[in-house]
Amino acid sequence: MDITGIIIGLVIGGVAAYLIASLAAKKGGNKAVEEANAQADLIIRESRLSAKRVEDEAAMKAQKIVGTAEADNERIKQQKIQEAKERYAQMRLEIEEEKTKRQLELKDLEMDIASQQKDLKIENDAFEARLKELENKKGEIEVRESEIVTLRENLDKQLKIVQKKKEELDTANEERIKALETIAKLSQQDAKDQLLEQVRAKSESEAQTIVRDAVTQAKLNASKEAKKIVIQTIQRMAAEFTIENTVSVFNLENDEMKGQIIGREGRNIRALEAATGVEVIVDDTPEAIVLSSFDPVRREIARLSLQRLVADGRIHPQRIEEVVAKVTKQLEEQIVEIGERTVIELGIHGLNAALVRMVGRMRFRSSYGQNLLKHSIETAELCAIMAAELGMNPKQIKMAKRAGLLHDIGKVAEEETELSHALVGMKLCEQHGEHPVIVNAVGAHHDEIEMNNILSPIIQACDAISGARPGARREILENYLKRIGELEEIARSYEGVSNAFAMQAGRELRVIVEADKVTDQYADDLSFLISQKIQDEMQYPGQIRVTVIREKRAVAFAR
Repeated sequence: MDITGIIIGLVIGGVAAYLIASLAAKKGGNKAVEEANAQADLIIRESRLSAKRVEDEAAMKAQKIVGTAEADNERIKQQKIQEAKERYAQMRLEIEEEKTKRQLELKDLEMDIASQQKDLKIENDAFEARLKELENKKGEIEVRESEIVTLRENLDKQLKIVQKKKEELDTANEERIKALETIAKLSQQDAKDQLLEQVRAKSESEAQTIVRDAVTQAKLNASKEAKKIVIQTIQRMAAEFTIENTVSVFNLENDEMKGQIIGREGRNIRALEAATGVEVIVDDTPEAIVLSSFDPVRREIARLSLQRLVADGRIHPQRIEEVVAKVTKQLEEQIVEIGERTVIELGIHGLNAALVRMVGRMRFRSSYGQNLLKHSIETAELCAIMAAELGMNPKQIKMAKRAGLLHDIGKVAEEETELSHALVGMKLCEQHGEHPVIVNAVGAHHDEIEMNNILSPIIQACDAISGARPGARREILENYLKRIGELEEIARSYEGVSNAFAMQAGRELRVIVEADKVTDQYADDLSFLISQKIQDEMQYPGQIRVTVIREKRAVAFAR
């Protein structure tokens, strides 16, 4: 309750008194008026008492509200004061930290400035010393220039004297030459030409003799140890090789199995070819089926699948797909096992799993009829032996063996690319974290990149030894005949050669010359020239012996 309640009570009391007075006036009696007045006074007193009571209550409540508000105000005031103190302390701490930081930065800056001033002072002293030195040199140069001027004047005088003497000598020389020409009846140019021709002929003969002797001596001296090392290496290595073709022959117990393998309208063969990617050839060959593919892994999958299908007897497209899938999985495991066994046998450690799998795939790849895995193993062992013979340390010997095993890894890469197998192998070794020395040896073993370490020529030499030894590889007949023809053609290109014959599978070239056109001296030179041209223009394993035969026959008849 507040002052508004008091006012409302007074208004209500006044209205009630007025109504009662009006009612009494209407009845018209004084008595009624008095009663009404008395009643109105009573009501007014009660209204005042009620208003007083309401006022007291309102005052008490107002006092209570004021007290509560003062308490809340004091509490908020104390809270704000506390927050202000904390904020002040925080700001003071931050200011102190910033001040300390600024002081440290200022100190560092002062140290830097002092250091720079010291460096500038040193540079300034050096500059002044250099300037002083230049001034001294300038004085020396001026003195030297004056000496040079004097010397030049003297030289000019002497040059004039020499020029005069030269003119006198030239005049005397011309007179002397004219006298000699008159006596010898030859001009100066004719005599010079004859002399040059004689000197040229003699020089060519002596040069060829010197070159031939130097090459012979170099071969005797330089290749002695190399031959010894290569021979020892080859003698310590022995390996067996089998000839592999692009076809595999699957033998049958009888020809009745061919019909079952072919299936109704050839569906079994089509299913087998679709699953393996191998061409299955069923012809009149008794008790045999030919599997043809350039991928030896696919041929092996097809052969093993046919072997299981024939043994099982259930041959239909669904069964063929199941068997091929199972054989493929088992062959992949076998490839990994072959790779792991190979690296363990060679003592090679830390080889990437992908490279180990590629080593296993080499087992099913051949190159010129030579099994690629056998060739790589042989090359690796040859490299280790040759490195040991050359006195390399154990680490280099292991790296040589590792590079020898991986040198043809590009031939079994699964990705089709236009790069050569050496460059593909180099990229594979680089991708799988091989040492840069091994990467270079793999990429350079066919001279497609530059060799930059001692192992690269060893890998190249051992690769040639393994591939070029008799019986290691088969050569295509057309390439062989072409090489023999080129060999004989080189010999026939020289003047005086009547015929040439390549013998011992191209390892010896016998050259027949005409006796009336070729002298004995020129025959020696001709053998050397032909051997050098063969060496520069042809690629061949081992060496080729060039024999020049000059025969003169004197025939007479006794009659």
